[in-house]
Amino acid sequence: MAVKDISSRLEGFSKIPIICGPTASGKSAIALRLCELTGGELLSCDSMQIYKHLDVGTAKATEEERSHIPHHLTDIVEPGTYFSVNDYVHRCYDAIEDCLNRGKLPVICGGTGQYISALRDGLKFVDEPVPDSLIAELEADYDAKGPESLYDRLKAIDPDAASKMHMNNKRRVVRALAVCIATGKTFTEWNSTSKTTGPMYPFVLFEPDFEDCREVLYDRINKRVDIMVEQGIIDEAKYLYSLDIDRKSTCFQAIGYKEFKDYIADPSKENLDEAIYKIKLNSRHYAKRQLTWFRYIDDIIKLDVTSNIDDLISCTIMPNLH
Repeated sequence: MAVKDISSRLEGFSKIPIICGPTASGKSAIALRLCELTGGELLSCDSMQIYKHLDVGTAKATEEERSHIPHHLTDIVEPGTYFSVNDYVHRCYDAIEDCLNRGKLPVICGGTGQYISALRDGLKFVDEPVPDSLIAELEADYDAKGPESLYDRLKAIDPDAASKMHMNNKRRVVRALAVCIATGKTFTEWNSTSKTTGPMYPFVLFEPDFEDCREVLYDRINKRVDIMVEQGIIDEAKYLYSLDIDRKSTCFQAIGYKEFKDYIADPSKENLDEAIYKIKLNSRHYAKRQLTWFRYIDDIIKLDVTSNIDDLISCTIMPNLH
């Protein structure tokens, strides 16, 4: 598939920037400033910012920031709603087209590696025809018989798929097994038919470079968690756990919410400081995984985090967008 030429619709630019990187690395500040300087609009690339009502814990832009810079792909589904990488890619393409048709530079920003890789590599996903009734039946079996029962069935049919997921991940185990039963092909075989056709748009990736100063990044993470506590993340967590939705839903796996589960259920068994410590620890571990993910993207352009934002944009980012 040929990469679309965007220069005819976007005066002065031939590439779309993706500002990616680990949590608390400052990528949002860079993206917002780039939007200010170019008249662009921000497209979130974050698998948790898609959820409505969860603002503090997912580090969404403030109301003031959104009033100055139009934002896309945040607050698009209710907590508990299933939302796949495929869903994100299609919604992102729509947002990109909307921006380009109005002559606005789409500035993509986020740290969800699967979303970024799907855009960068041009993954084409095949939708497996699986009846909702079969999904419901398998979910009932999962709940009644326990995770191991369905997971063992999946291992017997598709050991490769089973090896890539945990038995407690109800949604993935049920989906993979349902695909096998409904189609007669394994989940692995279906995935192999997904095609890497190359990117639909001319993307260029940038990442704040913390490889040689990880302690600085971890300190930023710790401070950001403290700020989130001040801004009301505990109330958000209480709201989330008050909802009548499946506790296996993806939103409950978000760092910043799952750590409050025991504290909210019984503050006498776990105090607030312990929950906050877990958030900081899990956030640092997540940042390590993100750094590893982005390290294997060979054409990513590193941004010197010791420089000020305007210098980064004028000296590194802007020359690569023309």
